[in-house]
Amino acid sequence: MQWLWAIIVGFVLGLIARAILPGKQHQPLWLTTLFGIVGAILGNAVSRWIGVEDTRGIDWTRHLLQLAGAVLIVGLGDMAYMAIRGGKKQMT
Repeated sequence: MQWLWAIIVGFVLGLIARAILPGKQHQPLWLTTLFGIVGAILGNAVSRWIGVEDTRGIDWTRHLLQLAGAVLIVGLGDMAYMAIRGGKKQMT
């Protein structure tokens, strides 16, 4: 059940990250979801590192760090995806 929750959260974070980033992102939806999952994991690691992983009530700081991680990973992932995909387009 935790994997299903991670996929749902990754999907939502990935979509929000794509909406925040300027311009058009070219990666497919499954890759956006994967980048969102990695961003959430990165945000959780940072929140654990600074000591705000688990607080009373809603963990706003952790959620904002997860979103920031998703924005970072989606942005970098799109650049990498286009670099790889762009190279393949030129070869054909």
